[in-house]
Amino acid sequence: MNHLLVQFTYLQLLDLMTTLAFLVNGVQEANPLVRLAMQTSPNPLGGLVALKALAVTLGVFCWRMGRTKVLMRMNLLFAIVVAWNLAALIIASVRSMS
Repeated sequence: MNHLLVQFTYLQLLDLMTTLAFLVNGVQEANPLVRLAMQTSPNPLGGLVALKALAVTLGVFCWRMGRTKVLMRMNLLFAIVVAWNLAALIIASVRSMS
């Protein structure tokens, strides 16, 4: 399996986990597409997981079609999203301690 696809899948998992951390702490999902999937699903977690499964499926499609530049760009985008989410969670934790 291509390392770009493994990275993409790992970043999707990290994004899922940081999104769950936000939700557990009462923060609403900012992405309107993800929010819609969570609202229309019988279970919000199910909607979130289904959307992440769809993202990984699209990643596999890109990999199989040789669209490595697309995967590289998506990996960069999701690395930034995950870093942003982690920074926001850390800042919120520090603020709640003071």
